[in-house]
Amino acid sequence: MNKMNFTRICACLLFLLLGVNMYAQENVIDEVVWVVGDEAILKSDVETERLNAQYEGRRFEGDPYCVIPEELAVQKLFLHQAEIDSVTVSDQEVLQEVDRRLSWLEEQIGSKEKMEEYYNKTTTQIREMLRENIRDGLTVQEMQKKIVGDIKLTPAEVRNYFNKLPDDSIPYVPMQVEVQIITREPKVKEEEIERVKKELRDFTDRINKGETTFSTLARMYSEDPGSARKGGEYGFTGRGELTPEFANVVFNLTDPKKISKVFETEYGYHIAQLIEKRGDRISYRHILLKPKVDEAEINEALEKLDTLANDIRKGKVTFDEAATWVSQDKDTKNNHGLLANPQSGTSRFEMQQLAGFVSQEVAKAVENLQIGEVSQPFTMVNSKGKEVCAIVKLKNRIDGHKATITEDYQRLKSIVTAKRSEEKLQKWIVEKQKNTYVRVNPDWRKCDFKYPGWIK
Repeated sequence: MNKMNFTRICACLLFLLLGVNMYAQENVIDEVVWVVGDEAILKSDVETERLNAQYEGRRFEGDPYCVIPEELAVQKLFLHQAEIDSVTVSDQEVLQEVDRRLSWLEEQIGSKEKMEEYYNKTTTQIREMLRENIRDGLTVQEMQKKIVGDIKLTPAEVRNYFNKLPDDSIPYVPMQVEVQIITREPKVKEEEIERVKKELRDFTDRINKGETTFSTLARMYSEDPGSARKGGEYGFTGRGELTPEFANVVFNLTDPKKISKVFETEYGYHIAQLIEKRGDRISYRHILLKPKVDEAEINEALEKLDTLANDIRKGKVTFDEAATWVSQDKDTKNNHGLLANPQSGTSRFEMQQLAGFVSQEVAKAVENLQIGEVSQPFTMVNSKGKEVCAIVKLKNRIDGHKATITEDYQRLKSIVTAKRSEEKLQKWIVEKQKNTYVRVNPDWRKCDFKYPGWIK
């Protein structure tokens, strides 16, 4: 018996065994709706994906009970090939993404309890569900990368694609800006720093005396919004995911019953508690407190920036020079204060991106500036959660326009690369369908599938 026939027989048996009622008539626990190779897609799988999509606000082009199982079937094709080609992802990658996703869900839904109620599962069950789904998702991504390979495009190919586009299909590029920034951190008084340290030491004393728990104090007082609601807890984390100062402390903790000494990072002052170590990853709790900046110090920093802005306007110093020698923004000072867009890897921002990736205050300050003009000083919260004072300069503004090969080559190249990748993947799926056993429950066949080769 050849391998293909054996797979078909096993799949048929699987369909028959799992697809029937597990109890009499009305008491069906679950139902097999598709079989791809020797893998079943259950009705519960489809329902779980539909709930996720519903919460995330995703809209389907067509019936979700057609779209979702087909998407799951395509995923099964990639996973099967990944197994053949020994394409895998590391546990570290999976755990990191599980922790991130679980935190995001809890934050979006409102609480751990609400999340459990929404999914009708315990947090442990949700974590397990996420772990399998995320491992599959990451594996599919790696398999797709292998199938697509390294797509290299010449400028001539990009230009040829662009020249063949109908006029109404040429992408529109919204208005973009290039912005330089100079920031100054107002001084924090020494007595305020001592107050924060004393408060953290008091927390440690209260925990050690058994008056309260670390988690309770974290929920009540920690100024880290990402962990406070979870009692200061972070899931398993690698050393490289933490700032060096933070990692040096938490990775040297050995006793879960002991609290670290007060320590400082660029975010503020902390105490931390070990939960568990697993190899090169660690789970911990921490409490963050940020010293408050005195209003007088903020005003002083604003005045200094106002003087600097006037000197730049009078030509006494250039913005580039001032950013290099005066700015306290570590991410930009070595590039003359020029902000970088993390999404595109360029210095160009759409206004919405500027507000989202940098700050609303920067976007507001830039909105009415002329090219080359320097803003009035203002306050903002930086990426470390600290209140800083800033001035910005509008280096360039590119008005909204239909894409051109000269102005928007990188954007057009990305479009062509994505198109080539999609074409390769679609061709691969069609070929893989031909050599894979597929059985679709008759009740789930009345669909206009994206890939019609499922029903044979």
